[in-house]
Amino acid sequence: MIDCHHYQEGNCRSCQWLEMSYERQLSEKISHLQVQLSHLNCIDLIWLQPFQSKQLAFRNKAKMVVSGSVERPILGILQESNDPNSAIDLSDCPLYPPHFASVFPILKDFIGRAGLVPYNIGKKKGELKYILLTESTSTGKLMLRFVLRSENKLALIRRELAGLLSKLPQLEVVSVNLQPQHAAILEGEQEIFLTEQQFLAESFNGIPLFIRPQGFFQTNPQVAAGLYKTAQQWIKNLPITTLWDLFCGVGGFGLHCAYGLQKQGQDIELTGIEISPSAILAAKMSAQKLALQNVKFQSLDAANFALNGNGEKPDLVIVNPPRRGIGKALSEFLNQIRPHFILYSSCNAVSMGNDLRCLTHYKPVKIQLFDMFPHTAHYEVLILLERVN
Repeated sequence: MIDCHHYQEGNCRSCQWLEMSYERQLSEKISHLQVQLSHLNCIDLIWLQPFQSKQLAFRNKAKMVVSGSVERPILGILQESNDPNSAIDLSDCPLYPPHFASVFPILKDFIGRAGLVPYNIGKKKGELKYILLTESTSTGKLMLRFVLRSENKLALIRRELAGLLSKLPQLEVVSVNLQPQHAAILEGEQEIFLTEQQFLAESFNGIPLFIRPQGFFQTNPQVAAGLYKTAQQWIKNLPITTLWDLFCGVGGFGLHCAYGLQKQGQDIELTGIEISPSAILAAKMSAQKLALQNVKFQSLDAANFALNGNGEKPDLVIVNPPRRGIGKALSEFLNQIRPHFILYSSCNAVSMGNDLRCLTHYKPVKIQLFDMFPHTAHYEVLILLERVN
């Protein structure tokens, strides 16, 4: 068992399976996945061994609720959502990289210097709600975001920023996110950059990716890199010339697949669709960096784009939806246009199982579980589907 005093003292139960051996965790997840697919004809389905994660220090991001006082801020969680007295400091969480532990005291000192009073949800007073810290595993650079209720402390943050940057030279991107609502919402729509740099450069498998505020990026880089590499390998020998990457995020799947195919000399047309403008901007930067031809990334709702696809018929559709899955309408549309292959990446095998029920013109070819979230019941899964009629 991992030595975590927060879990042992009953203060944090985010890692529900911490007392379970890692081998059993993987076994439980595989069993759960098999149940979700039990309604399918999986006689010829190839099951690959689970892609395992590091068990410690695998996260590249810390999402910290800020509580306590301006003189003694607490970075971590609230055991009771509306009770600041239930705050638990998680600065030493073993899931974070060890060097994060030296960053948090500097951030706490900055909170005091800038007068960032932690927001008290019960009293509806204070300014600072969250601190979001993200690291690029390829460069070691950091992105820091302060989630504030208003702009009232912006001048003080700017005044103290030079001192913070001198103490943390690895800090490359700093921004303020405004979330004025009295609600359990992590971030708001408005982002105010305090540094000239507005993104972190990352690299998985030689593919440049970019992390921007408000753009989704996986929190387990080792497993995410394995997931994208696997997708690239699975499709490299398939007859593909046109590719849709729906719910594409920063473009990890589509870029890996298109780059791999173009490197083999194949002419590929890639269309990536994601509702987040920030993520699409990052994907365009990556495509430009790779000098990819015939690539188009658009900030649209993925389902709406597909349903209004102007008669286009791709050879491969990659879907990487949120937990709700792709839904019946999009599943039926894919049945209608019948691309040769569908590559489905899911963070919720239950909704994926429901979607596969609707994809009646497809059979599963191969599948692999990716343990993106050790010590919890959650996991990612990648499945390749082939058209049968």
